[in-house]
Amino acid sequence: MSLASATGQLLAALARLITGAQGHWKGCPPMAEQRIYFANHQSHFDWVLIWAALPSELRAQTRPIAARDYWTSSPLKAWITSAVFNAIYVSRTRSTPDEDPLEPLVEALRQGDSLVIFPEGTRSSKGEPQVFKAGLYHLAEQFPQVKLIPTWIDNVQRVMPKGEVVPVPILCTVTFGAPLHLQPGEDKRAFLERARAAVLAQQPGGGWD
Repeated sequence: MSLASATGQLLAALARLITGAQGHWKGCPPMAEQRIYFANHQSHFDWVLIWAALPSELRAQTRPIAARDYWTSSPLKAWITSAVFNAIYVSRTRSTPDEDPLEPLVEALRQGDSLVIFPEGTRSSKGEPQVFKAGLYHLAEQFPQVKLIPTWIDNVQRVMPKGEVVPVPILCTVTFGAPLHLQPGEDKRAFLERARAAVLAQQPGGGWD
């Protein structure tokens, strides 16, 4: 077993120990098929929690999106995100007007990878997700065969509050809802509102488990 694989197993075990990392498959079973998991965003710990909640066979093909400026700010962060999680780095600001921030995501989907993304684009401390940005719509438009899985992460903001570096043990859940697809003729605004509503619908108490 490689150092990266062993570290991944250790981090998954630690995440489950600290948070419980309970995955609730409310609207779809955990299947090894190409998917985009799109979730609310409250902490830098979010994608680690989703990754830990996935069965091990799904982790190998599921790549989280990581903010380049934060996750490459130290050699350790860069190694963990690239070697352990096989993350896709995205820039939060464009270096040139012609830069397409979705290009690395599109390439990963073309290769058959699944993704974990946060359509708000930034973390929110208000409880409910902010308005979704257009990236999810464009990916759904380009890859209609990929299932879009609305995902709700509960309690993680209490585990790793903004500005903190040491996690606090708190029970967390990750709820995976029924797949979405872009409907024929559906415009961007309507789709993004529907996608955001689907994420909100996965909150505990919002339906059956």
